[in-house]
Amino acid sequence: MVERTKYQQQIIKNYYKNQDNILLSRLSDLVGELYLAEGKAKERHWKAAAECMTKLKLPAARVEHLVKLGNPALIAKVVEELHAKSA
Repeated sequence: MVERTKYQQQIIKNYYKNQDNILLSRLSDLVGELYLAEGKAKERHWKAAAECMTKLKLPAARVEHLVKLGNPALIAKVVEELHAKSA
């Protein structure tokens, strides 16, 4: 087993403590990417957005519905909603 320094342990602890904020920031970035992307890149960004929403514990049915509609504006509304909850 790898021994970690106290500093490394603190970094790992802080990462998991702030994981929701990190995922929310990533989802927010993906909204802009979804507006600009085309073709395979767009598909890749939608997949990443779905993974972020799943990790943020949104209901699977809602995630599937948002991806099926394919409208980045709806993802932006989800980001606003999640920001409001975290504040």
